[in-house]
Amino acid sequence: MELNKIYNEDCLEGMKRIPDGTIDLIVTDPPYSFKDTTGAGFFGTERGRSRWKDGGTYQKEITTMKDGITDEFLVEMCRVCKIPNIYLFCSKDQVPQFLNFGLNNKLNFDILAWHKPNPIPTCGNKYLSDTEYIIFLRGKGARVYGTFESKRKYFLQNSNVKDKHEWGHPTIKPLNIIETLVTNSSLEGGVVLDPFMGSGTTAVACIRNNRNFIGFELNKEYYEKAVCRVRLEQAEQTLF
Repeated sequence: MELNKIYNEDCLEGMKRIPDGTIDLIVTDPPYSFKDTTGAGFFGTERGRSRWKDGGTYQKEITTMKDGITDEFLVEMCRVCKIPNIYLFCSKDQVPQFLNFGLNNKLNFDILAWHKPNPIPTCGNKYLSDTEYIIFLRGKGARVYGTFESKRKYFLQNSNVKDKHEWGHPTIKPLNIIETLVTNSSLEGGVVLDPFMGSGTTAVACIRNNRNFIGFELNKEYYEKAVCRVRLEQAEQTLF
């Protein structure tokens, strides 16, 4: 698998070509789910088993979600990591799934959040949609670097409307948040994977902080935008 490249393909198939234990960190924004789960798990989900390398056992969920991602993706993410070290942006309805996976596989976890002072004002019979969650799953031995300020568990920042217009992606994440996650959980020269690359924000964060990246993006339009964005960033870095 070539470093510093984005692949236009299904990440589940693409990750199968990555050897076991070669990725230092995963930062990704997978498809969100807004459906409730049902069943008998810790947070209300049924589950089955899936084997992972070295005798480790990872749980595969059986859920009623039509959107989001299944645990098959999480199993692959853990397989390719040297030590599971994964940040997952998600909706509140995916928090149970991701925490169940971590708990059942003896992974440490933290719940980070991005709070937006400028949410869409419509809310109806619910609280405002002013918070996005980031589930951090890591295995024993995965280090957290950074500083007192960078290790805060929340980001207070407006929705990045400018980036949405510039790069044409509806769920683009702020670059500074991604940079914080990348530098807190990897070292220079490390390899960062983003299975859902979108408009290329994770790749740009890696370029600016001397990390290598591998990305997958299935949508052809977003893939082309991400490649363009990466090339522009690489050219700019070369100038300086």
